[in-house]
Amino acid sequence: MPSPTTGTSRNRPWTIAISALGVAVLILLVGIFAYQGGISQGAGTEAAPRESAGSESAPLDMSRRTADDPTALGPVDAPVVLVEYADYRCPFCGLFSRDTLPPLVEKYVKSGELRVEWRDLPVFGEQSTMAAVAGRAAGNQGKFWEFNKAAFAIAPERGHADLSRERLVQIAQESGVPDMTQFEADLDSEELQQAVSRDAQEAASLGATGTPTFLVNDTPLVGAQPLATFEKAIEAALKKAESR
Repeated sequence: MPSPTTGTSRNRPWTIAISALGVAVLILLVGIFAYQGGISQGAGTEAAPRESAGSESAPLDMSRRTADDPTALGPVDAPVVLVEYADYRCPFCGLFSRDTLPPLVEKYVKSGELRVEWRDLPVFGEQSTMAAVAGRAAGNQGKFWEFNKAAFAIAPERGHADLSRERLVQIAQESGVPDMTQFEADLDSEELQQAVSRDAQEAASLGATGTPTFLVNDTPLVGAQPLATFEKAIEAALKKAESR
């Protein structure tokens, strides 16, 4: 397997990417403060979501339902969509990935009732951004969720995982990414870096306060909530969809 190439020329794209992400994070912080200023004090893990522009009564819908999206699980026409804004270096995102997502997939995704859509929200520095791009690079070869699972499998319960470029290449190899030369080239892809930035900007538009943040249709959940909390939100969304 080719080993990661280091050097000034390879690092320059990341300098550009980190600058761009810095702008996105600034937008995120502005969104957070604006959002927090608009809700009552004492809000818990569920906060009133912003409504869609142009209608005071329209429910919030951040689902994309893009066919053949490698960062999504489940049918595009599932009645419920769980959108996750997450960071590969977030320990609580790791808890969700290891403990909560698998039973949700077994119970709801496989039955066609739920679709899971991933969003990158890198908030823990340069390595978070590189990991987000790496996940998308693996997705280009049909191995996004294998990479996602492997990355979170090594996440510590506290603190942040060390996800250097070399470690990301190892995770990709362990995940079965077939063309490692292409994977390493995609780590410097401006297109993938921009896709990560767009996800971060989307989170900013919601006033997301951290990772992981979720939307179950229009119901927001913050943090690695117990499985029962997600099941309750999904069941409520299913009943609401059935009544329409």
